[in-house]
Amino acid sequence: MDDPITQGGDRPGPSSSPEKVRLLGLACAVPPHVLDQDAVLRAARTVFGPRLRDFERLAPVFDNAGITTRYASKPLDWLLGAPGWAEKNAAYLESAQNLLEQAARSCLRGAGLIPTDVDALVVVSSTGIATPSLDSLLMERMGLRPDTRRLPVFGLGCAGGVLGLARAAELARAVPGSNVLLLVVELCSLTVRHGDLSPTNVVATALFGDGAAACLIRCDAAADPKALNPDDSIDRDPTGPGRGLAALVASCEHTWPGTRDIMGWRVANDGLGVVFSQDIPRLIRERLRPVLDGFLAARGMTRANLAGVACHPGGVKVLSALEEVLAPVSDGFEESRSVLRDYGNMSAVTVFFVLERRLAAGATGRHLLTAFGPGFTAALLLADL
Repeated sequence: MDDPITQGGDRPGPSSSPEKVRLLGLACAVPPHVLDQDAVLRAARTVFGPRLRDFERLAPVFDNAGITTRYASKPLDWLLGAPGWAEKNAAYLESAQNLLEQAARSCLRGAGLIPTDVDALVVVSSTGIATPSLDSLLMERMGLRPDTRRLPVFGLGCAGGVLGLARAAELARAVPGSNVLLLVVELCSLTVRHGDLSPTNVVATALFGDGAAACLIRCDAAADPKALNPDDSIDRDPTGPGRGLAALVASCEHTWPGTRDIMGWRVANDGLGVVFSQDIPRLIRERLRPVLDGFLAARGMTRANLAGVACHPGGVKVLSALEEVLAPVSDGFEESRSVLRDYGNMSAVTVFFVLERRLAAGATGRHLLTAFGPGFTAALLLADL
């Protein structure tokens, strides 16, 4: 069960190297504006109620979402006002860079590294547009080397965190000894639209929050932060990354045909409008288990061999469906629910908040990370904590 990370069912990755891909650092960040769920409901009732006849029928979603607080890049009155797409994207560019830099610097410090130690940068986001891409904007801002390899990833939605981690692990495995920094940011609150009176927009208002995460990934037997730059004059954390937080073992993704309308964005004049179907929990119950069991069986495992899970909490109904499919394993769902309660649905970022809480709780053993995104796509990754 200690095979290096591979992609897909039982297909090997691009190298047969026995060296492990390790997660050496993890840091999360949120913007400054706290959204209390009761306050959001009152504001939404003021903004949508007079124009939406069925608002009171939809209002219980705010109480039933399992959310107490969330964080946003802009104040509530700005979010529920009527900013145009240009204003929203300007807010996205500013806040995304601030959050990513905060998370990245914290992650590097925790791993005993500095920005010039980074060899490759993977940035995942689906809630705004940036050209030059966010990775390019961050290079000079953070002082990364000009020869840093960059990979911007857009459009994976909630699955972007798990799939981004898998892509970063593959880059690290392809070049052993290189330091790969994965950055994920989603500013979902910016997708709430004043002029959209659909039930989906009301649900999004009750569910979405903003956040960012950074991971440092490296593939070698002895994770020494000075291996690539032995300059003793550079001030690094003397403890170094050591064994790291986890070994990334294997990943898998599966896209079901005929499900492209399940999840995604709808482009409108005032921004990106969320698309998600009420069928998501049903699809998970009906279609995930064969994919999951096949992925595990290729590694000589069953669900009973898992020590725990770190599931992206898309919502309370999604978590309930996952509990049924992943049984008998149950450790980790408490963290998913507590992250949903404290931060809401931050799309691709959320799974890292769950993983951070699992690590803080002292969880050990083989864990399954899960998330679902547009396609409709399941993202799975095995990690040894």
